[in-house]
Amino acid sequence: MRTTETRVAIAGAAVVGVAFGMGRFCFGLTLPDLRVDPGLSTTGVPEAVLGLIAGGTFAGFLAGIVGAPLLAARRGPRTPTTVGGVCGALGALIVVLAPSPGVLAVGAVLAGSAAGWVWAPYSDLAAALVARERRPRLLSIISTGTCGGLVLVAIVAVAAATTWRAAWAAVAVCSTLAALLNLRWVPAVPPTPVADRRPMPWRALRAPALYAIVYQAGTAVAFTYSADVATRAGLSAGVRPLLFVIIGVLGLAGLFTGAMTARIGPPRVAACCLLTIGVALLLLALGERSPVIALLAAVVFAAPYMVGAATLAVWTGSVATSDPGRALSAAMVVGALGAVGAPIVVGSLVTALGLPVLLAAFGLLCGVVGVGLVRSRST
Repeated sequence: MRTTETRVAIAGAAVVGVAFGMGRFCFGLTLPDLRVDPGLSTTGVPEAVLGLIAGGTFAGFLAGIVGAPLLAARRGPRTPTTVGGVCGALGALIVVLAPSPGVLAVGAVLAGSAAGWVWAPYSDLAAALVARERRPRLLSIISTGTCGGLVLVAIVAVAAATTWRAAWAAVAVCSTLAALLNLRWVPAVPPTPVADRRPMPWRALRAPALYAIVYQAGTAVAFTYSADVATRAGLSAGVRPLLFVIIGVLGLAGLFTGAMTARIGPPRVAACCLLTIGVALLLLALGERSPVIALLAAVVFAAPYMVGAATLAVWTGSVATSDPGRALSAAMVVGALGAVGAPIVVGSLVTALGLPVLLAAFGLLCGVVGVGLVRSRST
């Protein structure tokens, strides 16, 4: 890699790693402990409230997705990545100091928005700074930064097993450091003049958008409730973060997304990811029966989660080569509806239907849509 490309890759991986691997999913990792923390509620935080907060974190993600291209159009694509770092740091700090579920929700939603602010702008930065044939590799590296964030937040959770707030404190510190590195290493790129933009190929974006909805719904449910399933399976608080370590380490398969999409095409890679995520959710539905099954679910989930995220960036970039950031933002906006709605649906129905049934239902949904993508590309 050239110097600029290397620096963008490292800084981008750090920013995305903290925003996604730590800020966006820290709520799910700490959910079993904050549910019963008397510092938030003497009677425990109700399941419906936890579901709303989880959905709210993805609503923050949606807000960031919508805001990122608007800000990039005025200030250039690096600016939203800085805003994301500020949101991650400030939101996590609010969670650390939260005296009630309401304040916790505000901080968690703000921290969750960081991921929405930072992801799509790197497609525009890659388009401006790197040759077209090298962009899939760069985007794969940046997207896979999430792996490092997952491993780091899990290590912090183990080191500070006595308080879930320590994990959020780590998110605040890491968000600040990543944002500063990004400002130093990523060049400021001017916004693309409106007159130079080509019409967005909305018809061609329908398939990536459908994929994004189901992918976001499935992964949101998995991350929100995986630690909860592990707890019910008998894993202790010190062992639960192992789920995130597994996902982070095995998720390094995302580094090969560029090669995969070049070989069989983004649609088929996306279909394979959904099918495998569906299998992981079905295993997670059985995870309460055995800690081995819960850990196996994480093993199966890891690669398609990371490859699936990078594939969406590569797919939308190949469809809209002149405006990849806006195309990715459009697909992510639609996809975020699944991320917002899925935890709320689970939280509202879990008492009536049980968590295993709902996990299995989302697993089947991923499988059906994955098969549909394969069939549509085969005809």
